[in-house]
Amino acid sequence: MMLEAVELTKHFKQTKAVDRVNLYLEQGEIVGLLGPNGAGKSTTISMISTLIPPTSGDVRFHNESIIKEPAKLRNVLGIVPQEIALYSDLSAKENLRFFGRIHRLSGAELNKKVDEVLALIGLTDRQNDLVKHFSGGMKRRLNIGAALLHEPKLLIMDEPTVGIDPQSRNYILETVKRLNQEKQMTVLYTSHYMEEVEFLCDRIYIMDKGCIIAVSYTH
Repeated sequence: MMLEAVELTKHFKQTKAVDRVNLYLEQGEIVGLLGPNGAGKSTTISMISTLIPPTSGDVRFHNESIIKEPAKLRNVLGIVPQEIALYSDLSAKENLRFFGRIHRLSGAELNKKVDEVLALIGLTDRQNDLVKHFSGGMKRRLNIGAALLHEPKLLIMDEPTVGIDPQSRNYILETVKRLNQEKQMTVLYTSHYMEEVEFLCDRIYIMDKGCIIAVSYTH
């Protein structure tokens, strides 16, 4: 088992945002976390990706707890946040170079990875355009690209198609499928669109009011 959340719980003062969530990912799977806004999906993946500590419970990566030693997971983790995390006054290429340097890429390796990611997300011909002139769908694709530069083993995506046109949405879904098939990338994908997770995922956890209420197998 690659990753496992065990009785994962998070309280914010009197609010129980996540209540004893159990889920797992095997290597090479795409696993969906489906639920309405406010179900606790983002809080759950924030704990899994070591951004916030759980109130109780554990997250295990290759059977080792990452609560006390998050670096083991962070080194192989790519995160695509729900919010667009880009610099609008920089070009697509400049954004990717910036995020690549955060992952300690430099020189010829950085240039190679930036070019590869631009091709993957379909923005090679717009690489020198400022992000502030991009459509919502192009920004979403670049947001994904920033998470791929260091070739993560595990990709966590928080509603990456929110508020974009159907064409961009389909492009993103096909890209996720390609990453999984060609690079054997393991993906945890949150959404409130049933058709997205049915198209992508091997297994779907359905979440509501902080709890996993059902598990569905799609293939």
